[in-house]
Amino acid sequence: MKENRLLAKWLNNDLSEDELAKFEASPDFKKYQKIKNYTAHLEVDDLDENVMLSNILSQKKATPKVIPLYKKWMFRAAAIFVLALGITFVTRSFLPETHTANFGEKNTFSLPDNSEVVLNSGSEIHYKKWNWDNNRHLELKGEAYFRVAKGRRFEVQTNLGKVAVLGTQFNVKARKNRFDVVCYEGRVKVNYANTQILLTHGQSVSFENGKQFSAVVNLSKPEWMDNQIAFYSENIKSLLDEVQRQYNITIELNAKDTTSLFTGKLPTQDLDIALQIISTTCHLKAKKVSKNKIIFDEK
Repeated sequence: MKENRLLAKWLNNDLSEDELAKFEASPDFKKYQKIKNYTAHLEVDDLDENVMLSNILSQKKATPKVIPLYKKWMFRAAAIFVLALGITFVTRSFLPETHTANFGEKNTFSLPDNSEVVLNSGSEIHYKKWNWDNNRHLELKGEAYFRVAKGRRFEVQTNLGKVAVLGTQFNVKARKNRFDVVCYEGRVKVNYANTQILLTHGQSVSFENGKQFSAVVNLSKPEWMDNQIAFYSENIKSLLDEVQRQYNITIELNAKDTTSLFTGKLPTQDLDIALQIISTTCHLKAKKVSKNKIIFDEK
């Protein structure tokens, strides 16, 4: 700090004789002397303040670009709209499409290739629209009737088995351990466990707990589409489960023997007649305990 003070006084020629002697004896004096001698030859033009001010004022000022506030909101709204369209496209194209039929309802809809599907009560279908024409694959829980447009291979996957066709009409039902497939037109290839079966017009096949049943069908579409449920060698529990789905009710069964099988038809729009047929055929007594609950007891 003291050396800096002496340097400042030396540059201004304000040092006393004693201070000058000490400063000249310092190790950096020769360096300071060279700098002083060099800068003494430098010349700086006089600053004309008036000319400088005139030059500044004469320069053309750039007018800042102002975007009205309403235009900013328009740009932002447009960006949000484009983003929303993109999200909607991705959602509709890549995410699975789901169709359901609640208890007591049916649901009819078309697939991207105009194939028609009718879902029976208590059923659900999942599929992807993206690249559908080249990958016609869907997953079924429950029962559905398909009228398939001609095209590439069409596959219906269930938890019990798979059905593959090209262009045809067929019905698939997968409930608990029961798997039923009926072919109404064309040909249907059924895969169940290690078994593969080819069905043609009027043929049906059923699998339950490893057992296989075959039958001939002389109809153009499933009975449930005409408000009837058809059963072939169906056990009483599965039969009552289907009645619950069709009528959206709760049924309680109080019976020791649940191994008897039922073959026949039940209406889906007249509960009293359906209960009467079940009672007579299975030797049970139906009792309505509320509007939506039925109890079956042994006779």
